[in-house]
Amino acid sequence: MEASNLIFCTLQFTEKSLYPDRQSLRLEAKGKALSDDTVLKTLNLKKGRILYVKDLGPQVGWKTVFLCEYFGPLMCYLITYCRPQLLYGDKASMPMHDVVHIAAVCWSFHYLKRLYETVFVHRFSHATMPFLNLFKNCGYYWGFGFYIGYYVNHPLYTPPYFGKWQIYTCLVGFFLSEIGNYSIHAALRDLRPPGTHERKIPFPTSNPFTFLFNYVSCPNYSYEFYSWIFFSAMTQCLPAALFTVAGFYQMALWALGKHKNYKKEFPKYPKSRKAIIPYLL
Repeated sequence: MEASNLIFCTLQFTEKSLYPDRQSLRLEAKGKALSDDTVLKTLNLKKGRILYVKDLGPQVGWKTVFLCEYFGPLMCYLITYCRPQLLYGDKASMPMHDVVHIAAVCWSFHYLKRLYETVFVHRFSHATMPFLNLFKNCGYYWGFGFYIGYYVNHPLYTPPYFGKWQIYTCLVGFFLSEIGNYSIHAALRDLRPPGTHERKIPFPTSNPFTFLFNYVSCPNYSYEFYSWIFFSAMTQCLPAALFTVAGFYQMALWALGKHKNYKKEFPKYPKSRKAIIPYLL
């Protein structure tokens, strides 16, 4: 932050490993961390006032975390699809249903899109996150990637009850949701000039997929949720449905927090918007 270098210099740390991204500066021992945009002269630091520094522990870059998170489930799922003999033995020679191949394409498309967005689209407001979170996040994504792939690509997998109608209807819904998700990410990127932490109220753009901004604060999460609903219905696979529920729960928490911050930060924030599900949540 603008004042962090000045404050850091006055504290004269002897521990070299306490680099700036590892520090949390605050005015109270258990108070809220100062924003990266805080200016020193606004802190009203008088003689005898204590500035507290918390060690956040080892940090890792957000981009690195995202790349690890998304590469893992792609590989875990494709192992079950491309090398089924490693898991199922002789039964792996049984022919796969068309939906199994379609599911592999959908899964690969989603995570390749995620990797592309991480490198070329996202602008991260925070540089790092705690190193241990890398293992927690990767465990979640990698574990579900293998878990879902194991059952969808299993020789005894049962195709959807309603056949091709169910498969191709959900396939269309999945790809429309994926396009919508990317459209929102691109719109959010354009709201923040490179190298800044500037925040604005997001509104629909000329891209028709951004119309959800009229109804929710986090339409990227909405589209993500819709994608996995369609994937779960297309494959009719319980592990995929569990992944959808777990993902929605976490995204709902994030969306509610961001929605609350939007309303607090912008007095004229649209009151009709919900957090993630239009008219409901």
